[in-house]
Formats: sequence, C-alpha cells, structure tokens
Amino acid sequence: MNTRERFHAVMNFKPFDRLPMIEWAMWWDKTIARWHSEGLPASCSDRYDLYDYFGLDMYRQDWIQAWTPDCPKPAFHGAGIIENESDYERLLPMLYPPLEPWRIRCWEDWAAEQSRGDAVLWFTVEGFFWLPRTLLGIERHLYAFYDQPDLIHRINGDLAEWMLKIMDALCAICVPDFMTFAEDMSYNNGPMLSREMFDEFLKPYYDLVVPILHKQGILAIVDSDGDVTAPAHWFEAAGLDGILPLERQAGVDIARLRREHPTMRFIGHFDKMTMDKGEAAMRAEFERLLPIAAGGGFLPSVDHQTPPGVSLENYRVYLRLYREYAEEAGRRSRAEGIVGAASQV
Repeated sequence: MNTRERFHAVMNFKPFDRLPMIEWAMWWDKTIARWHSEGLPASCSDRYDLYDYFGLDMYRQDWIQAWTPDCPKPAFHGAGIIENESDYERLLPMLYPPLEPWRIRCWEDWAAEQSRGDAVLWFTVEGFFWLPRTLLGIERHLYAFYDQPDLIHRINGDLAEWMLKIMDALCAICVPDFMTFAEDMSYNNGPMLSREMFDEFLKPYYDLVVPILHKQGILAIVDSDGDVTAPAHWFEAAGLDGILPLERQAGVDIARLRREHPTMRFIGHFDKMTMDKGEAAMRAEFERLLPIAAGGGFLPSVDHQTPPGVSLENYRVYLRLYREYAEEAGRRSRAEGIVGAASQV
C-alpha cells in the first residue's frame, strides 16, 4: 500500500499492510535542540525533513487561522482581545480571511503528492469552543455562555460560514483526506462545559459544517486535550468521525472508547511518559494498544508532542518498536479480517 491507501484502509476499518507511522504533532523545539546535541543533523529541523529522516509516513497539515496577520494578539495565554460585541465588530475586518495565494500554491504542490499516494493531506481550523475562547479570553469566555450568549452564537455563526468558504476553496484544488477542529475543551477532570452548553452553543454549528465535510468525503476529527471520555459521546452525536490525541495522563482509555464508540476513529494515545523509560516500558505500551490498532480505525502515535526528556537514542528505540508493532497489527488485520459494526462504516 502507498501512504494514502494505507490511511484510508485503516480509517475505514479495512485490512491493511501495516499501521501508518506518524508523528501527528510537531516535536517540541527543545526536543529537537536536544537531538541536535546528540547527533541529529543540523539540517533536520523542519517538520517534514524530520519525517523523511526518521522514515515516517508523510502527513501534511495546514493550520488555517481565522484571522489576518495584523489582527491583535492576546498579551498572554488566555487573556483575550475582545470584551463585547462592539469590540468584535471592530475586529471583523481582520477576521475570517480568504485563502492566501501562497497557501493555494502550497496546496497545489501537495495535491500532486496526494494524487501519487505519497502523502495524506489534512487541515485544521479553530473550532466553536476554541475561537470564542481565543477572542474573549478563558475566564470571560466561560462567563459569556451565561452573560453574552448572543455574542457566542454570532461568533460561531460567522466562523461556520468562513469554514464552509475555506472548504470550498481547498476542495477546488483537491479533497483533503481529513481535517481537525482545534477545540481543547477538556482538561484532566473532563470537559469545561456541560452537555447542555455543548448542544446549545457548539452542536448547531457542527451540524452546519460536518455534513458538508462528509459530502466531500473528508473525515472530521476533533482535537481536544484532556479527558475526552464524556464529550466523545457529544462529538459522536454531532456527527464527528473521531478524536485525537487521547492523552493517557488524563485517564483516557482506548479500550473503553472503542467499546463505547465502535465506529469512531482515533489518533494518538501512545503514552509519551514511557518514552524515556527504556524499551521494556515502550514495548508494554505498544502491547496495550495492539489489539485495538489491529481492528482498524485507530492510528497510534505519541499522545501529544514528544517531550524533551526523550533522548535521540530512546526515540530510535521507539521507532524500531513502532515499526514492529505496525507490521504486526497489519498481519493481524489481514489474517483475522475486520469484523463487527465498525467494518460497516
């Protein structure tokens, strides 16, 4: 199988030759700096150069932001840049820009790789929890669900309309293989809002966008850190196809998710905290993931960015084991077939 065929086989619960080997998130800059001191060539610092160097499958991502470069930025994380609807209206000329010419040219280049089967293409947009939080700031955003509900709905309505335009522009070039909504609406103890708030303020806008994604044949994945065990049910009810990165330290359990969501797709979940503990610890982690991975619909990968505590030698051990278990999962998928509800997707 080529890179693209392998992705679609796994994500559609069909037998596959091996699991894709991916690092879905860019490595920490401190991790790369450490590896340069341990023998990684200085020329290897770009994300895609590192994919080639480590022999990973080529997954090209474009994070398309909903604001122009001259839009004001928060003074610090979580501070926000608006307080009310008047502030939002003043900011509108710097929000929701069309695709830039340079980005269109980039996608045209990527489309050639995709058509050869050499790359999987995906794009990311800020979601209906993420963007209002960025604009309002963390604390004001949570109060706004009660104090400024019309503003939340206005932002999300504008955002959904912009997303549809972006999708049309991308699909005029090629059809991305999947996309992610950046949300980060959970933390270690679960979601930051209730099911009722989700259904009122987020789901109506997913209902506008997700069916159009599906009509184009694009998988819709939610990117949310923290414990997503409870909101996974909400996302599935909103028509979303899957979730990443399934952080192990937040208590996420892929076996439970698969039982409760047999047709959802998952990415990540390899416990990054085992990666500096040596081969035995990493092997045990792959053993934990193997039964679910062999059944399809799951791309194991580091459950967030590889941390700087991981040496280059440890990462090479991780990659060696990754390839071993990727191939073993493929053998099991071909020998046993993919059965059950998920196989009907």
